[in-house]
Amino acid sequence: MNKKTLQGLAEVAAFKVQPGQRLFSATQEEIYRGLTADIYFIRTRELLRHMGLDRTPVTAEVFAGKAGVLAGVEEVKNLLAHLPVQVWALPEGSTFTEKEVVMRIHGVYDDFGIYETALLGMLASSSGWATAARICREAAGSARVVCFGARHVHPAVAPVMERAAIVGGADGASCILGAKLAGREPLGTVPHAVMLIAGDTVEVARVYQQVMPPEAPVIILVDTFKDEAEESLRVAEALGEKLEGVRLDTASERGGVTPGLVREVKERLRQAGYPQVKVFVSGGITPERIPPLIDAGADAFGVGSYISGAAPIDMTMDIKEVNGRPVAKRGRIPGLTEAPRLQKII
Repeated sequence: MNKKTLQGLAEVAAFKVQPGQRLFSATQEEIYRGLTADIYFIRTRELLRHMGLDRTPVTAEVFAGKAGVLAGVEEVKNLLAHLPVQVWALPEGSTFTEKEVVMRIHGVYDDFGIYETALLGMLASSSGWATAARICREAAGSARVVCFGARHVHPAVAPVMERAAIVGGADGASCILGAKLAGREPLGTVPHAVMLIAGDTVEVARVYQQVMPPEAPVIILVDTFKDEAEESLRVAEALGEKLEGVRLDTASERGGVTPGLVREVKERLRQAGYPQVKVFVSGGITPERIPPLIDAGADAFGVGSYISGAAPIDMTMDIKEVNGRPVAKRGRIPGLTEAPRLQKII
């Protein structure tokens, strides 16, 4: 991959978006080239080169606007790995406090300054998603949490979001690429579409058990056609011990999944001789909804928009040393900030 960055405003002017059927997301090549940078970093490059200051060594620090869980470090590492710079950061998954330094970069400014926009965005978005996942993780205790948020964001960033959710504490993710980037296999059952096309939940359950790989848990969606408790019993009677769980994703038009519904499904399954069947709940899950659902018997949760819709955690990069001399903009303290938790990553 060519990692030569934009060298000046003339290259920006010469760059044309090709008409046709391209997707609007940036490719890796475009990110490495600097095409996602704010234009003022190209102006900065032009000015510093004109003044003969483009090879000035600096140390920059990135700090957070509020407390959270750090994610995106590995992606920033990959972005900067080809450059002659040194980088220190908090480990991914670490908690950080407001204004805490989460990353420090030392090198010639012209070598890495063009990537400020990209690296701050990587850390800000991923940390926001990871923090939301951590809140769900803490609310769920020992119950499993799987990120189902890919459908709520642009597909270009869905894998980033779901990987960040796993960094934050989710047990897995449904997005194929997101799970793979985190070193996991994707998790998930089936959508209502297959039930509606087939016309019968029990028939889908039988075929699912027959054709899915042995390692795929047999968890069947039970809210498409009939009362959830009734459908759960029909599926349990059809599959017996092979049924591991049922998923409740009741539409909001029907009141959504309530603790009362979970309690009824669990109890009816127990009374019918299927106490081993777990209840997986999805659909508008928030941290506030999780504890009462667990008390009612829910065993696992699919969390979508609460994680995917989390606001980014603002990240700011400040130059704190120029040629080894402490500097700072007004309102900030010149020189390096004490940050003993940082670890060298490049």
